[in-house]
Amino acid sequence: MSANLDFYLSQAEKCRSEAAASLLTQVRDRNMRAAAAWQAMADKLTRTENARAERTERVVAANDTGEEAPEN
Repeated sequence: MSANLDFYLSQAEKCRSEAAASLLTQVRDRNMRAAAAWQAMADKLTRTENARAERTERVVAANDTGEEAPEN
């Protein structure tokens, strides 16, 4: 797991905690929107890292079999 992913996830959790502790509706809503944004960044980074790993595996497998590496 990358440092960025850890940071994004910790920020999302922090925002959720602050939202839960807030007595003001506007502050709670703002924190929940921020938590959703941090979580979206974490999810996107996870998908990107997974796709990169899959591409790498395909290239390694193609090299092992002597086939031409896939473009995508």
